[in-house]
Amino acid sequence: MADKITTASAAWLTDPTVFAVNRTPAHSNHVTFSHIPAIGEPSDLKQSLDGEWRVEMVQASDIDLEEEPFAAEDFDDSAFGRIDVPSHLQNAGYMNHKYVNIQYPWDGHENPQEPNVPETNHVALYRRTFTVAERLDTARQNGGTVSITFHGMATAIYVWVNGVFVGYGEDGYTPNEFDITEALHDGENVVAVACYEYASASWLEDQDYWRLHGLFRSVELAAQPHVHIEDMKVEADWNPETATGSLDALLAVRNAKNAATVSATLKDLSGNVVWETALAASDETGIVSGSLDVKPWSAESPALYELQVVVIGHDGAIVETATQRVGFRRFRIEDGIMKLNGKRVVFKGADRHEFDAKRGRAITRQDMIDDITFCKRHNINAIRTSHYPNQEYWYDLCDEYGIYLIDETNLETHGSWCLPGDVVTEDSAVPGSKPEWEGACVDRVNSMMKRDYNHASVVIWSLGNESYAGDVFRAMSVHVHELDPNRPVHYEGVTHNRKYDDVTDIESRMYAHADEIEEYLKSDPKKPYISCEYMHAMGNSVGNMDEYVALERYPQYQGGFIWDFIDQAILVRLPDGDERLCYGGDFGDRPSDYEFAGDGIVFADRTPSPKAQDVKQLYANVRIVPGETGVEIANDNLFVSTADYVFVTRVLADGEPVWQAEQRFDVPAGETKHFDIEWPLEAYRGQANELTLEVSQRLAAAEEWASKGYELSFGQTVVAGSKPVAASETKPVDGIVTVGRWNAGVQGSGREILLSRTQGGIVSYTLDGREFVLRRPTLTTFRALTDNDRGAGHGYDRAQWVGAGRYAKCVNNTIEQVNDDTLKAVYEYELATPQRTHVTITYVADTTGKLHLSVDYPGETQEAPTIPAFGLEWTLPVEYSNLRFYGPGPDETYADRKHAKLGIWNTNAYDDHAPYLMPQETGNHEDVRWAEITDDAGHGMRVSRHGESAFALSLQPYSAFMLEEAQHQDELPAPKHMFLRVLAAQMGVGGDDSWMSPVHPQYHIPADKPLHLDVDIELI
Repeated sequence: MADKITTASAAWLTDPTVFAVNRTPAHSNHVTFSHIPAIGEPSDLKQSLDGEWRVEMVQASDIDLEEEPFAAEDFDDSAFGRIDVPSHLQNAGYMNHKYVNIQYPWDGHENPQEPNVPETNHVALYRRTFTVAERLDTARQNGGTVSITFHGMATAIYVWVNGVFVGYGEDGYTPNEFDITEALHDGENVVAVACYEYASASWLEDQDYWRLHGLFRSVELAAQPHVHIEDMKVEADWNPETATGSLDALLAVRNAKNAATVSATLKDLSGNVVWETALAASDETGIVSGSLDVKPWSAESPALYELQVVVIGHDGAIVETATQRVGFRRFRIEDGIMKLNGKRVVFKGADRHEFDAKRGRAITRQDMIDDITFCKRHNINAIRTSHYPNQEYWYDLCDEYGIYLIDETNLETHGSWCLPGDVVTEDSAVPGSKPEWEGACVDRVNSMMKRDYNHASVVIWSLGNESYAGDVFRAMSVHVHELDPNRPVHYEGVTHNRKYDDVTDIESRMYAHADEIEEYLKSDPKKPYISCEYMHAMGNSVGNMDEYVALERYPQYQGGFIWDFIDQAILVRLPDGDERLCYGGDFGDRPSDYEFAGDGIVFADRTPSPKAQDVKQLYANVRIVPGETGVEIANDNLFVSTADYVFVTRVLADGEPVWQAEQRFDVPAGETKHFDIEWPLEAYRGQANELTLEVSQRLAAAEEWASKGYELSFGQTVVAGSKPVAASETKPVDGIVTVGRWNAGVQGSGREILLSRTQGGIVSYTLDGREFVLRRPTLTTFRALTDNDRGAGHGYDRAQWVGAGRYAKCVNNTIEQVNDDTLKAVYEYELATPQRTHVTITYVADTTGKLHLSVDYPGETQEAPTIPAFGLEWTLPVEYSNLRFYGPGPDETYADRKHAKLGIWNTNAYDDHAPYLMPQETGNHEDVRWAEITDDAGHGMRVSRHGESAFALSLQPYSAFMLEEAQHQDELPAPKHMFLRVLAAQMGVGGDDSWMSPVHPQYHIPADKPLHLDVDIELI
C-alpha cells in the first residue's frame, strides 16, 4: 500500500478522528479455501497465534511510540511475564479489576474531559515469535498477501512485526486486520503489540460491565491468494406470497482480471444441489438466482443452505473456493409491524454480555454452546448483543440453532451525558452532534455490518446503547440504510431527544412499566415497540413479568429483552484456598458500583437461577389450558405446528401422579384448538381433596439442545376432589395432659409438647427424645431485603417492620385444658411498632402429638406501611435440612413470580438457598398445601394447611437477619441451625427495575387488612 503509514504516533490516542491506521477495510467473515498447486490439498490459509505470549505492564508516560525499543525484533524480552491469548490482563493478574456502571472509572481521580484519557494509563507490551506456516508462505510467494487479525482487544493497539510498524486500531469488538506481507521474512518473526488501557475510544465504550483489557479474542494470521474473494454480500430473500426464495450476492474479487469465471452453487446441508450458475469474473461480481425452491429460515425452523463460490483461473484450474451459510428469510416492517416471512414476530429475548466468571469476555466455544442451549431450553428466541458485536462463532450458532439477533454496535457513552439522579447534560454528550466523533461511530457500525451481514439470525441493526442522541446517530442510521435497505435500525437513545425520532425505525424503551407501554400501544403508534431492556433481573427479581407478556395482544407490541443473561461475578481463589464470586469494589476499585452487575437469569457459573422457571413458562410459544372436558392449545409459533411434539397428559391426586398418557395434538401455527381428553376423574375424585389436570409439551425426538422428552411448556388446572373427611382418630389411652404453674404439656404416642407461660409459646416438641424447639418460634414481619427492595427504598419505607416481630413482647397468655386429650394456649403479642398492634398466637395440642397453630394479625387501624412478610420463624437443629412439599415448584416462588408446576417436590435447605450475588431473601414457596422437614433418616416435622388456605414456607440454613447482614455468600457462617419460616403472606419481589420501581401494589401486604396463618404440625 503506497499510502501506508510507517510511524506510530501517541497523538492518535486522544484524537477521536483517528481510529484506524493501515487497517484492512471491513469485510464479511466467509470461509475461503485456496487451491494453490504448490500447497497440495485446499487450505483455509489460517494460522492461529493463540497461546502463550510475553507481556510487560508499563505506564503510557514510560514509552515513546516513535522510538520504542520493545518493538524491535532483537529486543530481549526474557524478563517479561507470561500470558495466554486470548485472555484479559486482569484475569492474569497484571491489572486490577474495575466495575462501574454509568460513570467513567477515572471519575474523581481526575475530572473526565473528552477526548482526553487519564494520566494513569496502563500499557501492556505483548510480544511473541512465530514462523509463518509453509502453506501461508507458499501463498505469499505466489503473489498472495498475509495479514494479522486481532479479533478482540481493549482498548487500542499499536502493532509491529519485526520492528516494522504495521498499524493502529480501536473498536476491539470487530476485527482489526493489518497487511503484514512486506514486514515478514523467512524463519522466525516477532509480533509486538502495545495495548492501551485508555484511548479516546474509551469515551465510546462506557458499557455497564467490568472494565477488562488485553487481547481477549483470538489472534490469527491469514494468507490470501493473488486472486481472492475479499467480501461477500449475500441477500437470501424469502417471498411469503410465492413461498420461494431468491439469492442475490455481490462479490468483491481482488485481481479478478487474473481469473476467468466465477461459479456459484447452492446446496442444502445434506449436500444436494439446489441451484448453480457460472459467469465471467469481475472486480464486483453479481450473482442473481431467480426463484428457488427452498425452505425458509426462522428461529422455529432454522433451515440453512450453503453457498459455494469457486474462482477459476484462465487455465481452468480452481484458484479459490468461498463458502457462506445462508438462511432464506424476509424481515421487514410492514404496516408498522415487524414481520418475519410475512408474520408478526414477538421477541422473547434477553440481553447478553459475553462473560465467564474465570475468563471474562474471553469465552470459549463451549460457553457459547451452553448459552444457546439454555436459550432454547427456556424458550428464549432472541438475543441483543449488548453492547457490542460478539464473537463470530456466536452468530454461526444462532443461525444453526435458531435465535433472532439484534446486532449492536460497540457504543455506549452513558457517563458523558448523565449525572447522578438521571440528570441529562446534553452539551457534554458524546458523540452527540460533534463532527469529530462521527467518523469513528460510523466506522463502528460499518465494521459490524460488513462482518455480520450474511447471517440469517441478524434481523435488526442497533446503533449502540445509552449514548443520548444527536446528528452523529442520524449519520449512522443513514449509513446503515444505505448499506442495508432491508433490516430495520434500532436505537433507544432518541427517547431523550425526540427531534431525532427519525434515527430509529423502532420505538424502543428501557424499563418502561407495562401500563406505560400500553399507553403507547393505544395511541395509534407509527412504529413497532420493543423493550430493549426490561425485567431487570438483579438478585431475586423478575416479578410481574406476566404483565408484559399480556401486552402481546397488541399487534405492535413485539416483545422485549430481559436485562440480562448472566451474572457478572469474578471467581477468585482466596488465600485459604476457598473460592469467592467477587463483585465491584472487592478489588479495591474505586469508584465502583459494587454488586450492580449481578443481574442475570443465569448465575455466574452458568447454572440457571430460580428466575428462569418463570421466564421459561411465560416465554413458551405453546400455551396450554386443560379443563375437565379436554385441553385448549394455543400455538403461538409462526411457522411450525405442534404435530412433531408429544403431549403428556397426567392426573395428580393431591400432588401424586395417578394417571398418565401420551398423545399427539396437531395445532397449526397461529391457531388455537380444543381437544377432548377422557380424564379418569371419577376413578380418582374420591381419593383426593384436589385433582390436578396437567398437559405438557415435550420433544418427541432429541434436538441438539435437549434430549427426547424434554418439557417446553405445561398447563395445569385444579379441580375439587371428593375425598371423605377422615374420622377423628381415637386418642391413645396413655395420653396425659398436664397444666402446671409455669408450663403446660401434652404427652402421648411417644411425643411431648410443652407450652410456657413465661416464654410466650411452645418451648419443647419432642419425638422419642428428639427436640424440635431450640427456642420459642418468633413472629416475623421482615425479610432480608432483595436488590429490588433496596433500590426502591422498601427498607426505608418499612423500617418499622424490621424489628416489629423480632422484638414483639408477649403481653398476655391463657392456657387451658380443653378436655382429657387437648390443651389450648393463647398468647397475645404486642408488635414493636408505634401502633403496638396486637397479634394472637394460638396453639392447640392433643395427645396424638399433633399441634394446631394459628397466628392472627387483626389489621392496623392507623396508617402504616405495607408488611414485607408475616408469620413465624422456627429454629430447628441443623440436621433437619431436607424439604418435601406439595405446592408450585420445584424452584422458589413469590406472589408475583409463581408460574410454576403444582406437584410434590423434593429439595433441601442448601439447594433451596439461591446464591444471589448479594445474599438476600430466597427459598420461599407460595401456595404450599403441606411440607415435610426431615433429617436424612426421615425423622422430622410435617406442616399442613388446617383449612382451605395455603401458606408460604421456606427452609434455609440462615435466618433472615443473617442474610441481611452478609455482603457475600462466603460471609455466611457454616450452618449450625435450620430456619423454617411459615408465613401467612410475603410481598412480591418486583422486577421492573432495581433502582426505583416498587413491588406492584397488588403484591403488597396491606397493614390495614387482617392476616391469618392456620396450619397443623405433627412430628414424623
